[in-house]
Amino acid sequence: MASAAVLLLAACDQKPAPVATPPAPPTVQKNYTVLFDTGKATLSPEAVSTVAQAANSFKTSGGRAVAVSGHTDTTGTPQFNLKLSQQRAMTVQAELQRNGVPGPAIAALGYGEQNLPVKTGNNVPDQRNRSVDIVISERAPEALMSDTDYCRRLSAVYRRYRTNQIDQDAAEAMSKCETPDAASAIPVLEQALGNMKIALPARNVPRS
Repeated sequence: MASAAVLLLAACDQKPAPVATPPAPPTVQKNYTVLFDTGKATLSPEAVSTVAQAANSFKTSGGRAVAVSGHTDTTGTPQFNLKLSQQRAMTVQAELQRNGVPGPAIAALGYGEQNLPVKTGNNVPDQRNRSVDIVISERAPEALMSDTDYCRRLSAVYRRYRTNQIDQDAAEAMSKCETPDAASAIPVLEQALGNMKIALPARNVPRS
């Protein structure tokens, strides 16, 4: 009887093996590149076809989010190129929407001469950099902050580390956070933090 009781207690003390949690399915991304003529933000017939392919892929493959990133080459001034890259991104966004991609699924930003697909020196007219990259994600992304809220977060990080003297471009960008032009300030502040070797803050909305 004593031996049976010991065996019974030992069996009760054994914990069931943990059930392995299956890994989350990987994010599937599809990439498209739209090229532009020098100094232009209008779509060529070939570019229109590429955007249509991207839109069709979004609609037929369960796409949930589209990232649109505008670029320029390094000819011209950085200020002009930043605006030109934003115009290119907006042009592609409008064409995606015309082809049936819902506006809330698209995040469009222009980066000017920053984050170039092909790293070059100044005044290099590389065609690959005169482009907009379209990345379609088939998994639902985390909720992201609005342009205004993310601009505020970037500003707070910048002020935390740059307490003595604020760069004029950064100051002008921070002043746009409370305006409808907040999106144009984001690449400027991201670049300012990058120049200071400071990691960018996350843009996802914190979970409650």
